[in-house]
Amino acid sequence: MKIQNMKIKYEKEVVKAMQKEFDYKNVWEVPTIKKVTINAGIGKINKEKEKIEELVGYLKDITGQAPVKTKARKAISGFKVREGADVGLKVTLRGKKMWDFLDRLVHIALPRTRDFQGIKLSALGARGNLNLGIKEIVIFPEINPENVRNNFGLQISVSNSANNPIEGEKLFRLLGFPLAENKKKNKSNN
Repeated sequence: MKIQNMKIKYEKEVVKAMQKEFDYKNVWEVPTIKKVTINAGIGKINKEKEKIEELVGYLKDITGQAPVKTKARKAISGFKVREGADVGLKVTLRGKKMWDFLDRLVHIALPRTRDFQGIKLSALGARGNLNLGIKEIVIFPEINPENVRNNFGLQISVSNSANNPIEGEKLFRLLGFPLAENKKKNKSNN
């Protein structure tokens, strides 16, 4: 079974389905995925250069591009963070790399997650963007679990051009994202 490339699926199937459902007059009105941002916090390992380099390597392997260090905007004494200190790593994907990453995320990485029941609808934001928390970096096929010394978590944000969460949810469902069914709907149908 060959998995269809997500970008091709978007262009051939999703655009037509979205136009039909939401009565878009023009194909440019149809929501699309704009960017994918992958974040990893380094607050706990800030002083350990070896662990930071390991995480940078993993992010390069997963995304195909080097991460950028993010700095704290404010000093927070409770977390022992000073303004301007390195607090995370960030990769922003657009274009071909973005579509390739989404293909691997949806078809390979998420199904490898332990006890995966689908993406909860609470992961959709007010404008229909999707925010995922990944607890283990080893779900990605580029990472060899035997070589992982320290497990890292990631936060993945998939930004789209939808105007509301209904359009965003429909876009993600049509693209093949494994969104969980709304439990309220299931209870009312029984």
